[in-house]
Amino acid sequence: MRFLARASALAAAASLVILAASCGYRVAGTASRLPPDVKVIAIPTFVNRTPKFKIEQRITAAVMREFIERTSFQVTPDPAGADAEIKGTVNSIRSGVLTFDPNTGRATTFQIQVNSSVELVDLHTKKVLFSNPNYIFREEYQVSQSTPALFEEDVPAMNRLSNDFAHTLVTDILENF
Repeated sequence: MRFLARASALAAAASLVILAASCGYRVAGTASRLPPDVKVIAIPTFVNRTPKFKIEQRITAAVMREFIERTSFQVTPDPAGADAEIKGTVNSIRSGVLTFDPNTGRATTFQIQVNSSVELVDLHTKKVLFSNPNYIFREEYQVSQSTPALFEEDVPAMNRLSNDFAHTLVTDILENF
């Protein structure tokens, strides 16, 4: 009797292991929803429709770096010979004051907002694999109130925004959200 109970417990455990292995669970960011024939992704420099100098270069570089670090795709800036192409446009950039110092009335916190559009196109079939015409990212930064310590914090904030943009874009493309 004991032998049967033990054998059925082992069979149940083995069934659970097999069932869990076949459920399809994966670590986030490891699955790719792209067609299997996509091996090389072209990421040419985004188009800049804003007055902000080199914002398109900063965002493009962040997207390329994110693809290289997180995926096994080959990345190139040139669509010739690529299987898919990311086409991006930085449509607008805004910055504004979020908070003021109540004693001096000076601005203490600013926010940068970037609006862009992105699409990933299969260059063999011309099918759009991913599209988001309204990608909006925001980043806040503080401004020092003491004149000797005053330095421009908008550049590091723009770098953080570019990295967040790239991370989210690659995740969205890979997981097809």
